[in-house]
Amino acid sequence: MKTETVTAPQKQTTQLSGAQLLVRALEAQGVTTVFGYPGGAIMPVYDALTDSTMKHILTRHEQGAALAADAWARMTGRAGVCMATSGPGATNLLTGIANAYMDSVPMVAITGQVATHFMGTDAFQEVDIFGMSMPVVKHSFIIRKTEDIPHIIAEAFRIAESGRPGPVLIDVPKDVTVKKAAVDLPSYERDVPPAHDADAVKKTAEMIRAAKKPLLYMGGGIAIAGAVDAVRDFAGRTGIPAVSTLKALGVLPTDHPQFLGMLGMHGLKAANMAVQKCDLLIVCGARFDDRVTGKLDTFAPHARVVHMDIDPAEVGKLRAADISLIGGMADILNAIDCGRPDIAAWTEQVASLKKEHAWNYNAPGDGVYAPAMLKELSEKAGDKFVATCDVGQHQMWVAQHCRFSRPEAHLTSGGLGTMGYGLPAGIGAKLSEPDTTVVTVSGDGSIMMNIQELATLKRYDIPLKIVLFDNARLGMVRQWQELFFDGNFSEVDLSDNPDFAAVARAFGVEAFTIEKRSEVSSAIDRLLAAKGPIFLHVKIDPAKNVWPLVPPGKSNADMIDEV
Repeated sequence: MKTETVTAPQKQTTQLSGAQLLVRALEAQGVTTVFGYPGGAIMPVYDALTDSTMKHILTRHEQGAALAADAWARMTGRAGVCMATSGPGATNLLTGIANAYMDSVPMVAITGQVATHFMGTDAFQEVDIFGMSMPVVKHSFIIRKTEDIPHIIAEAFRIAESGRPGPVLIDVPKDVTVKKAAVDLPSYERDVPPAHDADAVKKTAEMIRAAKKPLLYMGGGIAIAGAVDAVRDFAGRTGIPAVSTLKALGVLPTDHPQFLGMLGMHGLKAANMAVQKCDLLIVCGARFDDRVTGKLDTFAPHARVVHMDIDPAEVGKLRAADISLIGGMADILNAIDCGRPDIAAWTEQVASLKKEHAWNYNAPGDGVYAPAMLKELSEKAGDKFVATCDVGQHQMWVAQHCRFSRPEAHLTSGGLGTMGYGLPAGIGAKLSEPDTTVVTVSGDGSIMMNIQELATLKRYDIPLKIVLFDNARLGMVRQWQELFFDGNFSEVDLSDNPDFAAVARAFGVEAFTIEKRSEVSSAIDRLLAAKGPIFLHVKIDPAKNVWPLVPPGKSNADMIDEV
């Protein structure tokens, strides 16, 4: 595997503790921000942090630290860093680590561990976090020698950021952080993607020229590969219409004339119908996820498939590819010389589908209509708008109705579906890009998963904007119970919710509540004008569902509208 050097080696001749070496090694990788929570086994590292150039953000739960680091990484393209102590501190990181793994987000998670001579004795706050993390990391390390710290830190960043990115865990026993050593800080090298197959690229161009109904199927791998500009250029010079997964929203601006919307279970009808009609599917960094395809053997039934990805394991895993293109996506797309295919009839057909199935925002009643509010919010915020979204009905409304100008503008838990992602992710996103308008969109179920991070907002005076849609229900579960479980509503009633605005104010965050459509525009203006953190509590109808919907086990062609 070819590599490129990212930082120069730094010589270290004086004796430093392992904790000091760890901090210096992180600084050598260009780390500026660390999210974490201290405790016994990690305490020597926290002692060394006081002399560091890095800024440490004290979250109020280790899961919040991992999810904030996840969002930091999605915004910057560099590995986010989180740390915690042994035992419960380490296990509390696991959900955030798994979230990063499922969405291919680079992360380095550092955990304290009991001293090496106590390992395996069931010592206080000892867990085998190395073993527990193995299914949800690219790699795990246990550092057993102080002298190995700089090399392992550098290797962890190389692994996390190279190829298909993902999280790496480093477990550091306490005695290793206390012992002193003098070692060099190594250079940091990142793997370079392999060269693509020129013959396959040539065949792809021929296939595109021959197609009558080609379609771009854009996935989250595009942004990870730094191929957004290449995809936009390819779409522009070919005129091929495009659909997107949840994670690829914003690769083409969502108001782009060639963009048909998100596809899949809660995708837009024009997008799903176009997939079912196309004769060539050009798959860029997507993996045929079940939430996208519906019943797999009916997905894009008439299409040949060109699949490009950095990870060869994804190609052919669920759908056979007629052409496989493995390597750097930008290089592949730039090399496809297919001219502008003769697809005028097809582009006219999909434009007609898009117009026919355009959303009607004139919902009846005087209550707040979430899709219309989100559309207005994102449009008023403009190109600086970034949404960090929780999981549930509000997540799908954001994906369907917000305007996104780039993929980094839409941060959400795609593969794992982690409730509680939105607030800590908003913290990580806002700290990484202070000049953007970061809005956390949450639901009354999700917000309670990590509501303690309101204290983090207040402590650091992070000007995050929070929109909480409160339907006093676990909305998405309630919707499925209504539609597919004969209306047997089991454990979805949240009518005993607290006054969320009062809760936010108790944390020292400005907060207010609305429940009428007539209040929406002024509330958005107040939200956007706020200089500090602000919390908007929006009461909505508990009976509202997310439409359209592909029922479980059905083809995307069987998508249903409101019933």
